Amino acid sequence: MNLLIDIGNTNLHWARQDTAGLGPMAGVRHDRGLPLDLRSAWEALDPPRRVLVGNVGGADLGQAVARRARACWGLEAEFAVTRQDCLGLRVAYAQPTRLGVDRWLALLGALGRDAAAAAVVVDVGTAATFDVLAPAGRHLGGLILPGLTMMCNSLLAGTHILQGEQESAIEPWATDTGAAVAAGSLHALAALAERLHQRLWDRLSETGEVKAVAPPALLITGGDGPRIGPLITRPLELVPDLVLRGLARWASTSRTEVRT
Repeated sequence: MNLLIDIGNTNLHWARQDTAGLGPMAGVRHDRGLPLDLRSAWEALDPPRRVLVGNVGGADLGQAVARRARACWGLEAEFAVTRQDCLGLRVAYAQPTRLGVDRWLALLGALGRDAAAAAVVVDVGTAATFDVLAPAGRHLGGLILPGLTMMCNSLLAGTHILQGEQESAIEPWATDTGAAVAAGSLHALAALAERLHQRLWDRLSETGEVKAVAPPALLITGGDGPRIGPLITRPLELVPDLVLRGLARWASTSRTEVRT
């Protein structure tokens, strides 16, 4: 059994990987440290063979996880590092390590669904990231925006708008100013996901890389994925553990240098 760990900016998720595949995902809010309930949960696990980590939560938190792996199981944690070419994925960035490892792992996870398919991968967490994947693992690039909470907070902090009551964002408008900020942020991210998806489909149809009847996949992950999913008017798939799926695929590669 391998223990797979996704350290995000706000939350830490983990799952077990064994011969049957990837187990259920669990998670906690980390606040830049390891909560006691997380330590208790890990101590209750059967000892893993390997501990594999994707970390965008900072070096200090990565080191804390590494120390915990040594204390619990006597293992050195293996930290994923973005590579230009891996498992059929080719990163568009000239300097691959400038692509966040969480985005890279999500792309590996997306590619694991269908190596020949195109996809738009949307991760809505502390930041909202959008990555475009052409057929055969060609990463075309992506976009980054503030996540929902950061987007709302930055506007409220820079104005005299009162937060007000939260309202459902299913309607394209709100009846309270604070709620309008929240709804506007939701609809902005949902609309961008649709726009990128259409642009990718148009591009691939024009170049003849896909048939018109086979649109790219639209994959939504991240803690706020379920909030924007209902606002998107085209087929999509919510994949909460997409980064962990990518980490599971990366585990199949040769053992890598231990880094934070």
